[in-house]
Amino acid sequence: MSAGKLSVVATPIGNLEDITLRALRTLKECDVIYAEDTRVIAKLLAQYEIAKPLQRLDAATEHRKSGEVITRLEAGEHVVLVSDAGTPAISDPGARLVAAAREAGGRIEAIPGPSALAAALSIAGLGSDEFLFLGFLPHKKGRQTALKFVAASLVPVVLYESPHRILKLLRELSSAGVAKVAIARELTKLHEEFLEGEPLVVAEALEKKGAVRGEFVVIVHC
Repeated sequence: MSAGKLSVVATPIGNLEDITLRALRTLKECDVIYAEDTRVIAKLLAQYEIAKPLQRLDAATEHRKSGEVITRLEAGEHVVLVSDAGTPAISDPGARLVAAAREAGGRIEAIPGPSALAAALSIAGLGSDEFLFLGFLPHKKGRQTALKFVAASLVPVVLYESPHRILKLLRELSSAGVAKVAIARELTKLHEEFLEGEPLVVAEALEKKGAVRGEFVVIVHC
C-alpha cells in the first residue's frame, strides 16, 4: 500500500478562513474526500473553488466504509478524511478508519488545524498545563458517575455539549457540586461568546439571551 495515502485533515470550526495552506493543497491534490456530512464539506470546497468526489463516512457508516477506503489505498489513491468541523477522530468519526488503515499497512498523515478544544482553552486564561478532555458525556448509562468524576477532578475538565442539552448539563453540574464553569459558544463565528461563573448563573444567562444554540465547549475548573 506504499503508493496510497490517507490524509486526516482538520477543517474550520466556523469561520471558513481558518483553513491552512497545507490543508487546501491536500484537498486540491487528493483523489476523493470522505466526510462526516458531504453537504458541510461542499460549502468549504465551493468557497475555495475545489471540485473533488465526495463520499459520506459518519459514525453509522464508518465500519462499513473503512474497507472501501482501504481498497482505495491499496489501489494507490490519495484519500482525505474530514469531519464536519475541526479535527477528525476527536469526538468525531474517524478513529476506527485510521486504526483499520494502519493495521492494513496504510500510509497516514495528519494535516493539523482548527480544534474547538484548543481554541476554548486558549482564551480561558486558566494558566494550567494540565487538563482532562472527556468530550461528550454519556447520555444515560454512566452519566451520573461521570458527573461526579468531573466535579471531583483536581484539574480543569473540558467537555463538549450540544445546544439541546447544554442547560441540562449545567444544572447537573451544579447538582454534582461544581462551583464554576466557563462556556465557549460559537467559536470563530460572528456571535462568538465566552461566559464564566456558577453553572446555574451561566444557564440563566444563556436562557435570557436566547443563546442556546451553536456548539458548546464547557470548561469545569476550580
